[in-house]
Amino acid sequence: MEMKEYTLEELAEYNGKNGKMYVAYQGQVYDVSDSYLWEGGVHQGLHDSGRDLTEEMDEAPHGPEIFKDFPVVGTLKE
Repeated sequence: MEMKEYTLEELAEYNGKNGKMYVAYQGQVYDVSDSYLWEGGVHQGLHDSGRDLTEEMDEAPHGPEIFKDFPVVGTLKE
C-alpha cells in the first residue's frame, strides 16, 4: 500500500477540530487521534496537532521512541 504524501498545509487540516489528529516527525506522519494525551488536538497544553513536531521534540521530556505507539499514515512532502 502506497503512503499518502502530505504538505504542511494538508497536515494542518488534521488538527483535531474536525476529526482526525495527525502530527509529523522526521518526515513521517502519525495518527494520534486515539491517544487520550492528544485530547482536543493539543498534547500537554504545549504541542498542537496538525504540525511538524520534529524541532519541538528536543524540548520534550520523552524521546522520539514515543512515535512507535502511533500508526504511520503517510510522509511529509518537502
